[in-house]
Amino acid sequence: MPKRTFEVREDHALFDLVSYGRRGLERRLSPGQVAQVARTVRRVPEVMVKVSGGGTSVDAVKAHFRYIGREDFIIETDDGEQLNGKSAAKKLIEDWELDVDAAEAQSSYNGKPGRKPGKLVHNIVLSMPAGTPPEKVLAASRDFARETFALQHRYALVLHTNEPHPHTHLVVRAMGENGKRLNIRKATLREWRREFARHLRAHGVAANATERPVRGETRSYKKDGIYRAQKERGASTHMRERAEAVAAELLKGDLRIEPGKAKLVQTRKDVERGWLAVSEILAHQGQPELAADVTRFLARMPRIATEKELVAQELIERTRDVRTKERPTSR
Repeated sequence: MPKRTFEVREDHALFDLVSYGRRGLERRLSPGQVAQVARTVRRVPEVMVKVSGGGTSVDAVKAHFRYIGREDFIIETDDGEQLNGKSAAKKLIEDWELDVDAAEAQSSYNGKPGRKPGKLVHNIVLSMPAGTPPEKVLAASRDFARETFALQHRYALVLHTNEPHPHTHLVVRAMGENGKRLNIRKATLREWRREFARHLRAHGVAANATERPVRGETRSYKKDGIYRAQKERGASTHMRERAEAVAAELLKGDLRIEPGKAKLVQTRKDVERGWLAVSEILAHQGQPELAADVTRFLARMPRIATEKELVAQELIERTRDVRTKERPTSR
């Protein structure tokens, strides 16, 4: 009796790599999954979708609209209207009846311990790496917002090009047209990343959406975080304190390993086992070149490191660079 094969829809997560590692050749990759494997192992740019707070008061929402509408940035509404920063805040707050939402949120909160007033809006950022055409980021953002929120939640968006990476700020009214609030969970963000990447590809932009562990990344820590913490003192207190604590441990010669390291190691083992199974499946499906790309991708994964270990490495490298510069040169 032949073994049963399994097809997984493209709109699900890229892989359940643990499952792939266990089932082996019983699995079969769909065309959509094969395409996403290729994008991932060939390092197609990853989209970024994050929730950047959200106002719990009318004044906070007003300040955010003024921020995203500064410098002549045009705010587009869900009904196609274009507003400048000065007029957008007042108009959108009135159109969306956020003063009513605020009164209801405050009433339900009523100072109860352990509870906070509900958000009036969600501030969402859709971003791509430097070099991506800004007009295509805006077009994909429009499509994403329309398909995700039209007739359900009021929204407005604006393209920002004041930084190397083009990005849009998408403001969504938390209270839906049906009276239900929008709750954003981790699974919601994963789905939004996949959808935003899909819309970008529809506009001819190479874009991908996979989770960090699948790519071999353990933390969101970025290189030169310590330098940025020193430069941006008002916004990087956590990183400065983190660096000082790690430096103290290094001086004592006792860098304590974080408890989460064991979990990272186990996750990496599961991911590696899954990628090996994917490589075997691709070879079995008659795609040896992509199978070889998967093997190379796996071999080049960065080493496993916690945030503390990455901070320690950066401190050591910076100390070495300073000593090299200070070392006298012979004439």
